[in-house]
Amino acid sequence: MRHFIDQECRDTCYADIPTIARGQLAWEDRAREQAPPLLILDTHLLSNMLWSHALFDDCPPWLEQALLARRYDLHLLLSPQGVDWVADGQRSQPDLNDRQRFFNDSLAWLKRHHQPHQILEGNWPQRQLLALQAVATLLNSDTPACPTEC
Repeated sequence: MRHFIDQECRDTCYADIPTIARGQLAWEDRAREQAPPLLILDTHLLSNMLWSHALFDDCPPWLEQALLARRYDLHLLLSPQGVDWVADGQRSQPDLNDRQRFFNDSLAWLKRHHQPHQILEGNWPQRQLLALQAVATLLNSDTPACPTEC
C-alpha cells in the first residue's frame, strides 16, 4: 500500500485493493524467483487484507485464498507495546489501542490458519535479538520454526 500511495499521491479507495494486492504478489514472486537461501519479506497479503477491512469494511475474497496458497516459514509479528509510534507521512494509527487491535487481528489470523510466528516485543534491540534468534532457529531446523503457540 505504501508504494501505491507514493506512486499515486492520493489516498486509496476500495477499488485500488486488487491492484495493490497484485503488485504485492508480483514483488514477492520476483523475489522468490531469485531463489535466495533466505527470503525476508517486509509484508504480504495479510496486511493488505487487514487494511482493506479496516479502511473499507470489506476485502476481495481472493486475497485470503492467494495468501493461503503461499508458503511462509515464519512470520515475525511486532507488538505495538514497548515502542513509540513515529509519524512518517503515511503511517496511521497513532493511538496505541488502534495499533493493538490491528496486532490482535494479525495474530488471530496467524493462529487461525496455523501459521508459524514469533511475536517481537520489547525495545528495538530486544526485538532485533528475538528476530535473529527466531531466524537462526528456522535456519538450523529441518522443520519450520514456531517459537510461539501456533
